Amino acid sequence: MMRACGLLTARKEPVPLKSIEVELEVRDHVATVVSTLNYENKEDKPLEAVFIFPLPGDAAVCHFSAEIGQTQIVAKVKEKQKAREEYDDALSSGQQAFLLEESDQSPDIFSLSVGSLPPGESASIRLEYVTELAVQADDGLRFCLPAVLNPRYQPQGSEGAGVQVTSVPASLVPYSLSFSARVSSPRPISKVESNCSLDPLQYLNTDQTQATVKLAAGHKFDRDVELLIYYKDAHQPTAVVEAGQASAEPGCLMGDSVVMVSLYPEFPQSVMSSLASCGEFVFLMDRSRSMSNTRNSSARDTLLLLLKSLPMGCYFNIYSFGSRYEHIFPKSVEYSQQTMEEALKTVEQMEANLGGTEILQPLKHIYSQPCIPSQPRQLFVFTDGEVGNTKEVIDLVKKNSDSHRCFSFGIGEGASSALINGMAKEGGGHAQFITGTDRMQAKAMQSLRFALQPVVVDISVTWDLPKEVSVTVLSPPITALFQGQRSLIYAQLTGQSSEAAEGCVTLKYSLAGHPSENQLHFSLRPAEDTGLTVHKLGAQTLIRSLEEGEDRGWQDTKVKEKVVQLSVQSGISSSLTAFIAVFNNNGEAIQGPLLHKNISKHDYIDCTLSPYQDYEDLQEGSLLTMGYMYADQESYDYVGCTLNPYQNCEEPSFLAIGYMDADQESGDYMNCALPLDQDYEACNYKPRNKSDSKTGVFTQMKKILSDFWKSCKTVADGALKSVSEGNARSAVPEQQTRDPLLQLVSLQEATGKWLLDPALPTALGKTNEEVEKSKPVLANKDIWATILALIWLHGLKMDSKNEWDLLAMKAASWLRAQNAPWVTECVEAANLLLGCSVTKEALGL
Repeated sequence: MMRACGLLTARKEPVPLKSIEVELEVRDHVATVVSTLNYENKEDKPLEAVFIFPLPGDAAVCHFSAEIGQTQIVAKVKEKQKAREEYDDALSSGQQAFLLEESDQSPDIFSLSVGSLPPGESASIRLEYVTELAVQADDGLRFCLPAVLNPRYQPQGSEGAGVQVTSVPASLVPYSLSFSARVSSPRPISKVESNCSLDPLQYLNTDQTQATVKLAAGHKFDRDVELLIYYKDAHQPTAVVEAGQASAEPGCLMGDSVVMVSLYPEFPQSVMSSLASCGEFVFLMDRSRSMSNTRNSSARDTLLLLLKSLPMGCYFNIYSFGSRYEHIFPKSVEYSQQTMEEALKTVEQMEANLGGTEILQPLKHIYSQPCIPSQPRQLFVFTDGEVGNTKEVIDLVKKNSDSHRCFSFGIGEGASSALINGMAKEGGGHAQFITGTDRMQAKAMQSLRFALQPVVVDISVTWDLPKEVSVTVLSPPITALFQGQRSLIYAQLTGQSSEAAEGCVTLKYSLAGHPSENQLHFSLRPAEDTGLTVHKLGAQTLIRSLEEGEDRGWQDTKVKEKVVQLSVQSGISSSLTAFIAVFNNNGEAIQGPLLHKNISKHDYIDCTLSPYQDYEDLQEGSLLTMGYMYADQESYDYVGCTLNPYQNCEEPSFLAIGYMDADQESGDYMNCALPLDQDYEACNYKPRNKSDSKTGVFTQMKKILSDFWKSCKTVADGALKSVSEGNARSAVPEQQTRDPLLQLVSLQEATGKWLLDPALPTALGKTNEEVEKSKPVLANKDIWATILALIWLHGLKMDSKNEWDLLAMKAASWLRAQNAPWVTECVEAANLLLGCSVTKEALGL
């Protein structure tokens, strides 16, 4: 299944986006985002359009309004099916309507239907959401404004079609973007960084706790806008109490106070100094076509660093996946020089050539493997997140959470935050995002450090409050804790207390057999001017918890009703609700029940044809997408198709335009179409009901497409060949320009030592003669080579320390175990040769 960003008519033609205005307000680690999108219908007929766009997976959409001409209406949250019926009814009676709903397949994709926009009319759409900012490895808080929604691959046999549209990529649609951010915190703001050009940071007060920043002029909204916000003393625990809504009923969530507690557990140094020396490390690497070129090269380098940094005595295996999956070993093997070398030889040959992005099957296989006694399983998943069955994948991780920890990595622009964050959350691990110029290696090594930390067990949270105040925790139980990483807890406080009253929350846990606790005292006096942000986030947390607790089957009607009630009451969207706004002719919202007519706008059908299989063998689920849709307002009996991207067909009388990237890095998008002006009566096939549409249309289209694929097969084969040749050409320079750091790392043995190999001086930028001549006469060659490598790392590569730190610790551990003489002389000689001044203590000796 392919999805993309953009506002489209029912003919799949883009509606001109005139401008986007984004205002961001960050308070400590919570962001409120207000986006205004301005559109104009330049056609001579009314149109219906659909806007598909990404949001952070944990965002709480809390406001949606639309303005046409001089009329503005604020949408209301209603049960999803009722909202859809109201929308269809409005259109069928000639009224204007807007429908905003979350995708059934992934909570980070939303669709906005704009109904009956008059000719020459402009529409202004205002969307507001709140979200928590994730803590990065370097303590920065990450905000991401998604601009790109990569095509999502829907595996064969997956349930649900979700929302399907394709459009012209954002980079090809000219419009303006204005983006401004205001940041405030109890602690000073040290800096704000971005992957985009920014105007200088403007402080608003002398203590530097408030500041504003804007995008530099001329920014093209062709990639995610990422901000990294850094505070001084970032690890301070905090609690914010927010008063309830005055108009809401006391005792309900919106009527009571809500507290948001941020805890940063600090583990005892005695425990942290000794990282685990055991574990089963399973690496799952995306090798779909969209991972081609630089992404795949970076993934190989990352696997090199990870393998070199594993501790002796552990077990490991490497899986890779696309339309199918592969593994290096039939089952996890013990880490040794032999198994490491065997794995690295295979890694060097890995290419992004396994087709689509089917992550579910390799995960099922990994979880089916028995766990190794006394070797806790740690799963590392690297993917660009371009999958269509996000919820299925997260459910599978959750079901197996007792047997492993999952560390996930979203690679590139548009990676699904719902998938990446969801896998880590349900798997008790940590999520990382790699975008722009970020080095995948540094973030992977940070997660490996987390994986090597002892598992925290017996986690509990207790509250000490005045007797007249009771607490209802809104957050799910904490299942994972990591050194220095934030844990958030939301709770509803029912009852009244004096403004001077205090509360206390205590986090208890056990780490490597050592009981520990962190305690925070906080005032129950509500904070001022918070705009119900804490309530919205608390409601979102409870809604997601209820949705996930039901395993998304909704067998329990009471839970379903509770989610809908909570969503409507708090004004926060959910998987079961949608925002609906309806205009009547005089601009007032329509009241009362509306006449309902079934329009098959939401009855989409999936079918596929992979370019690698016989074009006559259509199967459900992969590259070909069919959608039952209408060509204009008056007619509903056309079938639209999005076909194989490798064709270049002439424009027919009725066209469903789509794009897929044959090579994502090149941005070479291709149009394709099925000409319907020929003798194909099946093209006017009109399903009488939903089941009809899923069988009749598929059968009819299968007949039509057989001849069509034959005529395009030669073109498709040629395109595939050219893409393959292009990938081969682009891979050639990688070996010629290899990073000296990676050259040195590649020479390290599994035990941690380096050999005095002829390749070592080259990696160090020295000659064999210089290295041999500088060696202390009586020093062991392996000792000398290892100390040389460590001096070079500590003396010349400190800016990359987070990438090589673990493998250097392993090397130092090997040196200490040798208890060899001449170490001091070797350190002095290595410093002299390399022009450094590194001490033995700095090396860990």
